[in-house]
Amino acid sequence: MLLLNAVIATMESNKPYGLIERGALVLKGSKIAWVGDQNDLPKEFSGMDSVDLEGRLVTPALIDCHTHIVYGGNRANEFEMRLNGASYQEVSEAGGGIVSTVTNTREASEEELLTGALKRADALIAEGTTLIEIKSGYGLDVDTEIKMLRVAREIQLKRDIRVKTSFLGAHAVPKEFKGNADKYIDEICLPALDKAFNEGLVDAVDGFCEGIAFNTDQISRVFNHAKSLGLPVKLHAEQLSNLGGTKLASSFNALSADHLEYANRSDAKALSDSKTVAVILPGAFYTLRETQAPPISDFRDYAVPMALATDCNPGSSPLASLLLTMNMGCTLFRLTPEEVLLGVTRNAAMALGVKDMGLVRAGYTADLAVWDILHPSELSYRIGFNPLYKRIFGGKI
Repeated sequence: MLLLNAVIATMESNKPYGLIERGALVLKGSKIAWVGDQNDLPKEFSGMDSVDLEGRLVTPALIDCHTHIVYGGNRANEFEMRLNGASYQEVSEAGGGIVSTVTNTREASEEELLTGALKRADALIAEGTTLIEIKSGYGLDVDTEIKMLRVAREIQLKRDIRVKTSFLGAHAVPKEFKGNADKYIDEICLPALDKAFNEGLVDAVDGFCEGIAFNTDQISRVFNHAKSLGLPVKLHAEQLSNLGGTKLASSFNALSADHLEYANRSDAKALSDSKTVAVILPGAFYTLRETQAPPISDFRDYAVPMALATDCNPGSSPLASLLLTMNMGCTLFRLTPEEVLLGVTRNAAMALGVKDMGLVRAGYTADLAVWDILHPSELSYRIGFNPLYKRIFGGKI
């Protein structure tokens, strides 16, 4: 297939957005065969069936590199309780918080979890997304962690979407192990990881390094186990405080360190040294009304690649729009429109260890988004507006 008369944001680093003003694309099977200025189109492609895009913008398809879209129930009641004056303790005593999601996820069938997750996946697909990362972490027992990962794998069989899974057994300490995180890791987390690995359900291993979750020594145990299985790691780090999670992730050459509101300049240097991606999650910052922003200027100074993601989850970021996430990144953190588009394409692919997506480049997977706009800055400029014209998945419109 030959796509003509397009403005192409290749996201290559040779110029802003890697922009080609009057470009053409050749798709062969599921791959991009050629991309460049239309005037330079090789003669061998000139006789192909063609589509005139009439000056529309083409970008790499979007990638959501941090989600929790598989879960049971919702927490809208807590949202309302808090706005009516209830304290977090009162919400917790009423059975709310992560305990509520764990209970609902444990009780839900695979079919029920899949039905809910597909609705959230569909919202992302409608905005040009073709790759999502999905975490476990709301089971906190062996069977439910496995159930969540099976559902995550099932999504890519039900929809034209690619899925990368992350085992997040070290997300929280369940109430039955309260005060004994090490015992939970020994008896639940590591055995669940082994089982998930043996069933082929895990692409990476994640953890939550925070005072309300696990410390660096405990996360190190999980990461060392992941390393023994040949699995890459990533980490929720420095979201609520600085416990050294970013440096820990860097020491393991993690794919990414995520959240990072309380990271500092030395953390930025550690990420740069290890080539670990900083994943910025403005949805949680917004929902929690956080005031401590990630150190974006330090990340820039050390050339740390920055990705953005929805963090779609039932509690701190009930967000299922990458376009809104991009706008939040610009508005809340003063990222540029180019930085946020890189964050949901090239750098998001890097955060998942995917080598053939995130750029419009010959040899890459032909996952593309065609937008009814003139310039890529429009994607992050508008709020609540979806200009997607066509989504191309594996070379198919």
